[in-house]
Amino acid sequence: MDFQLTDEQTLLRDTTRELLSRSYDPESRNKVIGTDLGWSREVWSQLADTGILGLGFDPDEAGQLEIMVVLAEAGRRLAPEPILHAALAPGALIAELGTDAQKEQLDDVAAGQRLLAFAHLEPGRRAPAADLDTKAVPQGDSWTVSGRKNPVLAGDCADALVVSAALPDGGTGLFLVDAASVTRHPYRTFDGQRGAQIDLDAAPAEPLGEAVDASQTVRDAIIRIQASLCAEAVGAMEEALRLTTDYLKTRKQFGVTLNKFQALTQRAADMYVSLELARSMSLYASMSIADGNLDPVIASRAKLQIGRSGRHIAQESIQLHGGIGVTAEYPVAHYAARLTAIEHTLGTSGDHLHNLIDHIGDYDLARL
Repeated sequence: MDFQLTDEQTLLRDTTRELLSRSYDPESRNKVIGTDLGWSREVWSQLADTGILGLGFDPDEAGQLEIMVVLAEAGRRLAPEPILHAALAPGALIAELGTDAQKEQLDDVAAGQRLLAFAHLEPGRRAPAADLDTKAVPQGDSWTVSGRKNPVLAGDCADALVVSAALPDGGTGLFLVDAASVTRHPYRTFDGQRGAQIDLDAAPAEPLGEAVDASQTVRDAIIRIQASLCAEAVGAMEEALRLTTDYLKTRKQFGVTLNKFQALTQRAADMYVSLELARSMSLYASMSIADGNLDPVIASRAKLQIGRSGRHIAQESIQLHGGIGVTAEYPVAHYAARLTAIEHTLGTSGDHLHNLIDHIGDYDLARL
């Protein structure tokens, strides 16, 4: 099977890499994530001009493989812009379910002029659940939504929210809510990203398309987000490993560089094995989605391996760097923080392992 990128995907990868490499080095990134916004509107505009913020809105033009390529480069540079959470993920929901009038706002999203957020997770839940405490109530010809969503990544800066809520007759509906009608409690996550707790108190809401059960659409959206996060993690792992091997080639102990010590090079080789396992599972997840197979078991397989590989590479990167690996001025600790955050987003490795265990009965027993 050919796993090579097409010419168009290669061009997209190279363009994204050049844009983000030009925009960020460790020092400039630290300055940007220290601002109130936490990311650069100038870079956001450049991403829009390149067409990145509209990927996936039209499946005939781009899909999950293109998103995988872009987010791997974002992970490589630790770009703080909420490409996935403020544009691609909620935008895809509007593109799939929205009315023609609702879809019109996607032009502004792709142009970088309108920010979205997907408000689905609720406090006290380790992973996405089918039953929601947030409720949608019809008010004549309109709707209101009440409840609490947290964490909502990019919820601090979003202009509009795609909110999931329980419908009166059962099932989960998706609603568009103006961010001005909710109460936001913004915060900074430990990896430098931004999020918010969203409190909705009878907030006016517009059904995304029809007010019908959209549980399957929500499940598919979560699978796509998980695969996208896996791609970002692979990019971060690649750069963490590169930084580590470069350090072993230059740092000296007892008059020789560290790569002369066999035990250290073996540990670096083990990191490479973890990276390749993660890369193959990320590609497997994205290719499955591109083929129309949005299987939560495949998503759990990928998320489990990415979590394990990310933890291994993050810990070894810091260990092999020594004290400098935990300083804020050096990038390795930031890669470790981002990999840890991805591992805990939409289910930890343990959560996905339990999900896979629950599906063991779906397979025939192999007998030797």
